[in-house]
Amino acid sequence: MTFVDDAAALLRGAYETGTPVPPLRDAVLPVGDVDAAYAVQQAQVADWLAAGRRRVGAKVGLTSPVVQQAFGVYQPDFGVLFADMAVPDGGEVDLGGLIQPRVEAEVAFVLGADLPFERVTVADVVRATDHILPAVEIVDSRIAGWDISIVDTVADNASSGLFVLGNQPRRLSDVDLRVAGMVLEHAGEPVSVGAGAACLGNPVHAVAWLAQTLAAAGSPLAAGDVVLSGALGPMVSVTPGAAYEARISGLGSVRVCFGMREGS
Repeated sequence: MTFVDDAAALLRGAYETGTPVPPLRDAVLPVGDVDAAYAVQQAQVADWLAAGRRRVGAKVGLTSPVVQQAFGVYQPDFGVLFADMAVPDGGEVDLGGLIQPRVEAEVAFVLGADLPFERVTVADVVRATDHILPAVEIVDSRIAGWDISIVDTVADNASSGLFVLGNQPRRLSDVDLRVAGMVLEHAGEPVSVGAGAACLGNPVHAVAWLAQTLAAAGSPLAAGDVVLSGALGPMVSVTPGAAYEARISGLGSVRVCFGMREGS
């Protein structure tokens, strides 16, 4: 087995047992080798597709300059979204299927046209977007204690977990996402605040980056894809039994509840 196989096997075990693994960097994957980390991600995606999971889109991570600096990187990363990750607006999530979940508020883009270009403009994204929605991404890490580097999170499908989409679509042309304010609330109190400008200056920029990156890799975004464009504010650790509601100016709100862990 190669180190890619070794890393994929460790992550697969974490999914199956619910027990996180030590960081992959140094011990399993070469330090800073992002290409190797994406190879691990791709190996897992291939296994999931073979097992019958359905790809429905992609997510962008590391879109905040502050977070990028913390990881010592200066570009975003991406992961793959599957249909079984989707949670209905207002639905309850069973914490038994997650390890160390956190929530963050984002703008979701639903594409109405393909984006096959290796050079993607803002105009291309605007033209290809059918509608946008408020979203909560439930991120999770198979790496113990969220002790992650860029290599760890990329290999771990960009720390993907689940996602929740609002159900009142808006046209992209009707919302100035750069200045759109966001508040994420728990029990009526703000726990995270931000704005569209925190996401690469504008969530549209994040989608353009993702589109051209995936096109260059030979797996372009297509009509019908859901794109989670990146966090608008800090992510928040999930409290068992809690409900979280994200409100984004011009987009409305989206809500998700969490069950209690067994024994709580």
